[in-house]
Amino acid sequence: MPHSTSPLRVQLRPTFLITGILLVAASLRAPITVLGPLLDPVRDSFMLNASQAGLLTTLPLLAFAVVSPMAAPIARRHGLERAIFGALALLICGIVLRSAGTVSALFVGTGLIGGAIAIANVLLPSLLKRDFPRQVAALTACYALAMIAAAGAMSALAVPLEHVLRAGWQSALATVAGLPLIAALVWLPQLRSQTRSSPILSAPTPRESVWRSSLAWQVAGYLGLTCFIHFAAIAWLASLLHDAGYSSARAGTLHGWMQLAGAVPALLLVPLLQRLPDQRWLAVASPALSGCALVGLLALPAWAGFWVFAFGMGMGAALILSLAFVGLRAGTQQVAASLSGMSQCIGYLMAAVGPIFVGVLHEFAGNWTAPLVACVVLCIVMCALGASVGRAVRVDG
Repeated sequence: MPHSTSPLRVQLRPTFLITGILLVAASLRAPITVLGPLLDPVRDSFMLNASQAGLLTTLPLLAFAVVSPMAAPIARRHGLERAIFGALALLICGIVLRSAGTVSALFVGTGLIGGAIAIANVLLPSLLKRDFPRQVAALTACYALAMIAAAGAMSALAVPLEHVLRAGWQSALATVAGLPLIAALVWLPQLRSQTRSSPILSAPTPRESVWRSSLAWQVAGYLGLTCFIHFAAIAWLASLLHDAGYSSARAGTLHGWMQLAGAVPALLLVPLLQRLPDQRWLAVASPALSGCALVGLLALPAWAGFWVFAFGMGMGAALILSLAFVGLRAGTQQVAASLSGMSQCIGYLMAAVGPIFVGVLHEFAGNWTAPLVACVVLCIVMCALGASVGRAVRVDG
């Protein structure tokens, strides 16, 4: 009997695909952010100093920068659906290995987590562009919301899970493997799909390199500073709050509260971006809000819940703007692909420096004042950069 595709299956495929995309997105940040609230017990287990702990939190970001350029060739060879499923499988292996209980497994597993996330992180937007070209903005907002919500929830639950499971930080870190496991199971039907060529993956190289464009460097710099500050906060906020007198559970809850705050701009900015003639005031206001929150955290740590939420909103808005600038400032689709690769490479490299820099500065100064002041200065630099990159101009190829 010849094979035929059920009409019901054809109708349901978009629903399953969108569900799978959102579940994959939910797996792309939580495995990294869940480490922050548990960083102190991890350090105590292996006697890691601040620099080594900073390197641990930086490894996924270094993997992002190294592996991201490999994602498109992998997808061209194996197909988008299979490449994303392979990334989920690698992510599960990395999470399990990280929780094995040895120093080598901790670092190698963390590196695998970063590499797996990098592949899925690059390919999911291309999948949206290919299969839902008229719904990219709306689905991107849902994508960001799923990623932020899952990361915030896991950060808030990390310490309570450690207490409930009574098996140490290893078991709490391992629980996050449930996210990519569920995503992989839901993604399985997509492996039967025939991958069509993606215009993003097959786009030719622009005649004029974006690396020679000052506007492209501004886009990359804005994303890089955003990632530097944001990932430094993800790595060290829980330790900062603990040193300020908060319990580990309360610090973990506030760590998750910061990331959940990033969901607010995800809901508001997408429709707003489509109506504004340019984005200058948004690009200035976002880092300004985060800078004010850091000053407040330094001056009035008793109001940490308010300052952490404000910081999360500012950085969440800046991150969404950074990613939006890739499309808004590109003159053509080919330039957008090239600008995306350039900005993400620089952004993740700067993000990798952030946790190490803050850890070393804290260790050298013996307090959190110096790292907070340094991040406030970078927020001011972002405000100046935002006033330029927010203009309605484009990079032409």
